[in-house]
Amino acid sequence: MFRRRLFLAACAASTMWVSACSQAVPTKISVTQAQLEQGLQGQFPKQFPIAGLLQFDMQQPQLQLLPASNQLQADLVVQLAGPTLRTSYQGKMQVRFGLYYEPKDRSVRAQRVEVMALELQDANPAMAEMVQTYGLRVAQQALQGFALYTVRPQELELADSLGLQPGAITVTPQGLDVAIESKPAAR
Repeated sequence: MFRRRLFLAACAASTMWVSACSQAVPTKISVTQAQLEQGLQGQFPKQFPIAGLLQFDMQQPQLQLLPASNQLQADLVVQLAGPTLRTSYQGKMQVRFGLYYEPKDRSVRAQRVEVMALELQDANPAMAEMVQTYGLRVAQQALQGFALYTVRPQELELADSLGLQPGAITVTPQGLDVAIESKPAAR
């Protein structure tokens, strides 16, 4: 009788322990839109020289979450200036992009950057054509791989100790969910 009670107690304790452990193992890291925007502060304005002749500047973007396409959209104020221009041109740029996790620095980065629109105010037709020809490519290259957020080390402590790592990123109406997945087997 005593052995049966001891066995049942041990089974109950192990069931509770397994249940508690499974609840403690993270399945995702959630990042709010506010956290994303805060992560971008201090990184803008961003300057991109073009062939030593022009300067393409981007101001702090306004982010929009696009859960249906699992992308983000950024609206930025831009400026084009340089010694070859008589004036500087202000404008707006709209880009869409997907996201990936970079384990080397624990960052969430932009990928598959697509410039939806790039317009400069008061630009003559020749300048507008040049911007459409070269500006789109410069903007895509400038934002490809751009870090939007860095996961804090304490968010990864338990996952790392269990052989887990961040993986797929899903855009939600509130922000991002970064899935916690098994690390690939070492080769």
